[in-house]
Amino acid sequence: MSQIGFDNDMYSHIQSERIIERINQFGGKLYLEFGGKLFDDFHASRVLPGFKPDSKITMLKKLRDQTEIVIAIKSGDIEKNKVRGDIGITYDMDLLRLIDAFTLNGLFVGSVVLTQFANQPAALAYEAKLKSLGLRVYRHYKIPGYPSNVPLIVSDEGYGINEYIETSRPLVVVTAPGPGSGKLATCLSQLYHEQKRGVKAGYAKFETFPIWNLSIDHPVNIAYEAATADLNDVNLIDPFHLEAYGIETVNYNRDVEAFPVLKAIFERIYGESPYKSPTDMGVNMAGNCIVDDDVCRKAANLEIIRRYYQAMCDQRKGDAGRKPVEKIESLMKKSGIAIGNRPVIAAANIRSSETGGPAAAIEMEDGTIITGKTSPLLGASSAMILNALKYLAGIDDSINLISPEVIEPVMELKVKYLGNHNPLLHIDEILIALSIAAVTNPDAEKAYVQLPKLEGLEVHSSVILSQVDVKTFKKLGVNLTCEPKYQSKKLYHN
Repeated sequence: MSQIGFDNDMYSHIQSERIIERINQFGGKLYLEFGGKLFDDFHASRVLPGFKPDSKITMLKKLRDQTEIVIAIKSGDIEKNKVRGDIGITYDMDLLRLIDAFTLNGLFVGSVVLTQFANQPAALAYEAKLKSLGLRVYRHYKIPGYPSNVPLIVSDEGYGINEYIETSRPLVVVTAPGPGSGKLATCLSQLYHEQKRGVKAGYAKFETFPIWNLSIDHPVNIAYEAATADLNDVNLIDPFHLEAYGIETVNYNRDVEAFPVLKAIFERIYGESPYKSPTDMGVNMAGNCIVDDDVCRKAANLEIIRRYYQAMCDQRKGDAGRKPVEKIESLMKKSGIAIGNRPVIAAANIRSSETGGPAAAIEMEDGTIITGKTSPLLGASSAMILNALKYLAGIDDSINLISPEVIEPVMELKVKYLGNHNPLLHIDEILIALSIAAVTNPDAEKAYVQLPKLEGLEVHSSVILSQVDVKTFKKLGVNLTCEPKYQSKKLYHN
């Protein structure tokens, strides 16, 4: 999108400075629990236009000489082959992906910790695999009565039974493939062991959302509630911060509910708690880098609508129940927004009604809406993409960018030799064909070079798309939603 609401360079600078301040506050060593996505934070880039999806990594790279990374993974998640819903791979495979990504960015991964370890066969096999790859692996165990039995937790029979993770740098970033992996418990266990060794060390939390110094009803914070509707996270005014300082700040229910126990653990480790509120624990500076509030409000409202359609599609697929849909409906009502705020929805559905088949629509930066319909040669989304590229390149809509004589043999190949039931080309296949046509066709070349301009545009499909097409739209940076219905009545959809 052309409008910028967030200063990414400012963020990278002041965020790294804030972390350095917190390291110094604790005498030179900090365990930083990193919530949310370190890589590919597209939610943040959508609600804070100007925020780069790799902003957090860029910020950490400024501190690379002081930083090492510990990755936590729950042993039970390994045993269950738990899958990341956003990228579709298991947590154990994602951990390896994360290590590669950190290493490619020049960041040092010091070790892996298997949390809630109980000799699960899959966890034992995974531990052996990691060690064979040259990684240091540690075990942390289940503690009876966790997290309420503080005297047991902060003792030699509690955190004391966990293996001490050897670290060598002042900033230890503790991250994980997904939520519930034991990041906080890992940090606190390390504080206990460091204290026993006479090492001064502290804890802080990096969580982008909700943004503590925006109002509780700011669309950016409401968009966070919509994004976590399946977890039923709720934004709250931090009562501990309000009592301690007389200032309203925003946090979310799980942190607020856990703080009394966390404060008791700090007191048992240190003698007194370094923090008076859950907000105190955070180091997030994103709210200080919003340079156009109106732009961010508009972007966040669009995200709430997108999350609404995602929740409805998840329900239709059987991946979630009705409650997330109802929650986001309530958030939309609270925000005074409706699906009409996103014009591509009506455009795609009207086009579908007119043609009697699937249709798709995309809104260009100038507000023009381009549609695509299903034809004997092209699916609706593929047609829409080609129409949008022609619009951007100033090419007449009647011109074929790819000859039917090229498309038809590929369709035959898919059905006759590759066993596909649907001959229509997926978006990635159409774009490959376009790139080939661009070698000899000047119009195809003009259209092909417009692809980067699709990033940030709004798209809606009148039917749920295949995962192949969804992933391609994601790679193009397009903001996609779908109606919660399938093109056919089949039970199996791929």
